[in-house]
Amino acid sequence: MYELIQASGGSSYIRSPAKIGLVRLNETDVCLIDSGGDKDAGRKVRQLLDARGWRLTAIYNTHSHADHIGGNRYLQKQTGCRIYAPDIECAFTRRPLLEPSFLYGGCPCKDLRHKFLLAQESGAEELTADRLPEGWESIPLPGHSFGMVGYRTPDGVVYLADCLSSRETLDKYRIGFLYDPAAYLDTLERVKAMEAGLFVPAHAEAAEDMSALAQYNIDKVLETADRIAALCREPLCFEEVLRRLFADYGLTMSFEQYVLVGSTVRSYLSWMKDGGRLEALFEDNRLLWRSL
Repeated sequence: MYELIQASGGSSYIRSPAKIGLVRLNETDVCLIDSGGDKDAGRKVRQLLDARGWRLTAIYNTHSHADHIGGNRYLQKQTGCRIYAPDIECAFTRRPLLEPSFLYGGCPCKDLRHKFLLAQESGAEELTADRLPEGWESIPLPGHSFGMVGYRTPDGVVYLADCLSSRETLDKYRIGFLYDPAAYLDTLERVKAMEAGLFVPAHAEAAEDMSALAQYNIDKVLETADRIAALCREPLCFEEVLRRLFADYGLTMSFEQYVLVGSTVRSYLSWMKDGGRLEALFEDNRLLWRSL
């Protein structure tokens, strides 16, 4: 773990729970794409850089989830590097309490204030085109998060962040976290058509072709939508939809799973209602969902 893998030219990645991109800008200066899940990850990255005599100048975050920004604060404090994050993701990176608050839908209890959902604050600046290294391209990848982006380097390497999960992860957990299923499906269709020398997703193996894995992710989203539609043949409240999904998929409820899967299921319900597959009913002061 935390092994540096060369992708092409000056573009590499660090093997870690959520892969960290590392791109050499010249003989001494490097930048990162994301920073890992916590201070310990940041420390390991710094040790890797120090051993090679490299100077960290910037971190380019793909999105604001804690496993991607958790090393920001430590690395910024140690190196003075700049941190850039796109659009609304920048606000969440600067004020990470927004993440568990958004997931829970209110003030999060202490059970939700841990490093997996709540990173430390860091001094992020909003990503704009003029702040990218020369020859870089930011690629919009919405759906998993509000405004997630990927990055293409001049070496032909594309860092795809969390827009793809591995087959093993999907088969184990069944429901991947999504903010906007419609946008996510559009993103995956674009990924299927992309070309690159190498694709580096954060939670799947790097490969030259991502079309088959992208289609597998699409299939799993559609499968979950069909499952929800089948459950809602009778009017169900959100909590009952969630309970039955957990039972069907053999998942175990915890505070973390409740907010992550629960937020995702709410997004499915909104998407399916707007798409005409579900209707919302208010009966006996309850919001119920029913298939059409």
